[in-house]
Amino acid sequence: MYDAEGSTVVWRKSSASGAGGCVEVGFASRSILVRDTKDRAGAVLSFSKPTWADFIAAVRSGQFDFK
Repeated sequence: MYDAEGSTVVWRKSSASGAGGCVEVGFASRSILVRDTKDRAGAVLSFSKPTWADFIAAVRSGQFDFK
Protein backbone atom coordinates (compact mmCIF):
# COMPACT_ATOMS: atom_id res chain seq x y z
CA MET A 1 0.00 0.00 0.00
CA TYR A 2 1.13 3.54 -0.73
CA ASP A 3 0.23 6.78 1.00
CA ALA A 4 -0.99 9.94 -0.74
CA GLU A 5 2.59 11.01 -1.45
CA GLY A 6 3.40 7.67 -3.12
CA SER A 7 5.57 6.34 -0.28
CA THR A 8 5.30 2.73 0.84
CA VAL A 9 3.32 2.25 4.06
CA VAL A 10 4.95 -0.04 6.62
CA TRP A 11 2.28 -1.96 8.60
CA ARG A 12 2.70 -3.47 12.08
CA LYS A 13 0.37 -5.84 13.89
CA SER A 14 0.54 -6.17 17.65
CA SER A 15 2.35 -9.24 18.95
CA ALA A 16 -0.56 -9.52 21.41
CA SER A 17 -3.04 -10.02 18.55
CA GLY A 18 -4.98 -13.24 18.69
CA ALA A 19 -7.86 -14.77 16.78
CA GLY A 20 -10.20 -11.93 17.77
CA GLY A 21 -10.48 -8.40 16.44
CA CYS A 22 -7.07 -7.02 15.65
CA VAL A 23 -5.85 -3.84 14.05
CA GLU A 24 -2.68 -2.92 12.21
CA VAL A 25 -0.92 0.42 12.40
CA GLY A 26 0.66 1.80 9.25
CA PHE A 27 3.45 4.32 9.25
CA ALA A 28 3.20 6.64 6.24
CA SER A 29 5.33 9.63 5.36
CA ARG A 30 2.97 12.22 6.88
CA SER A 31 0.40 10.26 8.87
CA ILE A 32 -0.38 7.19 10.93
CA LEU A 33 -2.95 4.76 9.48
CA VAL A 34 -5.09 2.15 11.24
CA ARG A 35 -6.93 -0.75 9.56
CA ASP A 36 -8.72 -3.99 10.47
CA THR A 37 -6.35 -6.94 10.09
CA LYS A 38 -9.12 -9.16 8.72
CA ASP A 39 -10.33 -6.56 6.19
CA ARG A 40 -7.17 -5.01 4.78
CA ALA A 41 -9.00 -3.69 1.71
CA GLY A 42 -11.64 -1.97 3.87
CA ALA A 43 -11.69 1.38 5.60
CA VAL A 44 -8.46 2.96 6.80
CA LEU A 45 -8.40 5.60 9.52
CA SER A 46 -5.78 8.33 9.20
CA PHE A 47 -4.28 10.40 12.03
CA SER A 48 -1.71 13.18 12.02
CA LYS A 49 1.54 12.27 13.74
CA PRO A 50 0.95 14.79 16.59
CA THR A 51 -2.58 13.43 17.18
CA TRP A 52 -1.23 9.86 17.25
CA ALA A 53 1.50 10.87 19.71
CA ASP A 54 -1.14 12.43 22.01
CA PHE A 55 -3.21 9.22 21.81
CA ILE A 56 -0.22 6.99 22.67
CA ALA A 57 0.70 9.27 25.60
CA ALA A 58 -2.87 9.02 26.92
CA VAL A 59 -2.81 5.21 26.64
CA ARG A 60 0.52 5.00 28.44
CA SER A 61 -0.71 7.29 31.23
CA GLY A 62 -3.67 4.99 31.90
CA GLN A 63 -6.29 7.45 30.70
CA PHE A 64 -8.28 4.65 29.02
CA ASP A 65 -7.90 2.01 31.73
CA PHE A 66 -11.09 0.47 33.11
CA LYS A 67 -11.74 1.53 36.67
